[in-house]
Amino acid sequence: MMNMQSAWYERNGPAAEVMVVGEQPTPQPEAGEVRVKLHCSGVNPSDVKSRMARPLGGPLIIPHSDGAGVIDAVGHGVDTARLGERVWTWNAQWQRPLGTAAEFVCLPSAQAVSLPEDVSYQAGACMGIPGLTALQAVRLAGDVSQQTVLVTGASSAVGHYVTQMLKRQGAKVIGTVGSEIKAKHAKAAGVDHCVFYKTEDVVTKVKELTDGKGVDSIIDMDFSTTIQWMGQGVMRPHGHLVCYGSNQPAEVSLSFRPMLFNSFTLSFFLVYDLTPTDRSVCLSQLGEMLKQHQLTHSIGAEFKLDQVALAHETVETGKLVGNVVINLCD
Repeated sequence: MMNMQSAWYERNGPAAEVMVVGEQPTPQPEAGEVRVKLHCSGVNPSDVKSRMARPLGGPLIIPHSDGAGVIDAVGHGVDTARLGERVWTWNAQWQRPLGTAAEFVCLPSAQAVSLPEDVSYQAGACMGIPGLTALQAVRLAGDVSQQTVLVTGASSAVGHYVTQMLKRQGAKVIGTVGSEIKAKHAKAAGVDHCVFYKTEDVVTKVKELTDGKGVDSIIDMDFSTTIQWMGQGVMRPHGHLVCYGSNQPAEVSLSFRPMLFNSFTLSFFLVYDLTPTDRSVCLSQLGEMLKQHQLTHSIGAEFKLDQVALAHETVETGKLVGNVVINLCD
C-alpha cells in the first residue's frame, strides 16, 4: 500500500516548531490487531502535554489516542467480520509511538470499539479520553442520587459528560467555570449552579449553595487547587473526592488533620490505566449510552490534518468550549 498522510514530531517543543505533516509508511496489522481507516482524530490536553514534555517512545511520535473510523484490515486471529465496522479508539498512543493523527492506525482489536451507525465520527473521537474519564469518575463516586456534587471544570470536555451522567442519576450539580460563555455551556449540560472560580470565592459560594454543609462529593480535574478547599468546608464530613487530574501534578501538599477529622475519602485514577474489569464495564456502559442517545456531544472546533499545529494551540489556550477534532476524510 502507498504511504499515508500523517502528522508527527521528532522532539518535544511548541506545536508550530515541532509538528510535521507529510507521508509515513501505511501500517499493517499484526496478529490480534485491526487497522482503522480514520475519519477523525481527537485532540486532548494530554496530547498537548505529551508533545511538550513527555519523553518520546520512538524515533517519532504520531500523536493522539482518540479517533474514529472504519476497520479496513485485520491481523491473524481477528474475525474478518470486523472488516467495514465503524469504531472508536482508546489508548491508541498510550505507551505506543503511533497514534491517530494519520489516515490509518493499527492497534489491538479490543482498542477499536463499535460505534453505532447514527453516532458521528466526530463524537466517536471524543469517547476515548473524555467519555471514559467521565464515566469512570461518576462510577467511582457511587450512588449520587439526591446528592450535591461539585464538578470542577464543568465546561471542559470531561466535565460536560460528567454533568450529563450525574444528572441522569438524579444528582444536583455545582460546577466551576471560567467565563459566562462556559457557564452557558455547562448549564446546557445540566449544571444547576455555576461558580466563577476566577472572580468568586469558590468555598464561600459552595457553602451558600449548600446551606453551609458543603457538597456530598467532588469530581475533580485539578487536585492542586481543590485540596486547598478541603479543609475550608467545601465538602461535608465523610464526603468523597474523585480526582483524575491536577494542574500541578508533581508535588501537592495537603493538611492531614482536616482529612482525618472529616473522614474524607479520596479516589484517584488514570484513564489510560483502568483495570480490565473497570475498562470492560465502562466500555459496555458507554456503548449503551451511545446506542440510546443519552449523551450530548460538543465539538468546539474542527481542523484538517495540515492544521494540526493550530489544533494543538487551540487546545492549549483553554478558551475553547467543546472538543477539538481533526477531520481526516472529506
